[in-house]
Amino acid sequence: MDQERLGVGGRVFIRYSESFKLHVVSEIESGNLTIERARRRYGIRGGWTVQKWLRRYGKNHLLGKVVRVERPEEKDRIKELEAKVRELESALAHSQVKLFAYESLIEVAERHYKADFKKNFGAKQSATALSNVKDQGSK
Repeated sequence: MDQERLGVGGRVFIRYSESFKLHVVSEIESGNLTIERARRRYGIRGGWTVQKWLRRYGKNHLLGKVVRVERPEEKDRIKELEAKVRELESALAHSQVKLFAYESLIEVAERHYKADFKKNFGAKQSATALSNVKDQGSK
């Protein structure tokens, strides 16, 4: 292990040679060592040191990245499903607006006719209540 130790203010800095860094990177890329095992074997203290070397010197540019490979029909299916989700979200928003408008209309009608339509809705009295409302409206 070719390293240079520099003492500054009581701290020790370890500098690794380019050839040492390349050796560690090649061992990791060949599968002989994991990053953690390389750190332990060679006494590399910095947590991100080896990752930096891999990014800088490594041939494996995709290390630590997720690559998703899809067939064309999968991409089409995903686009279709995303479009369907947007369509359903739009329909839900539209129905929520309609529901709010209907509820507001019922509140206004209840105040105007002094009747509780929600309470009477579905009851036998609802026909009577509606006929009373019609009669009041025609006056």
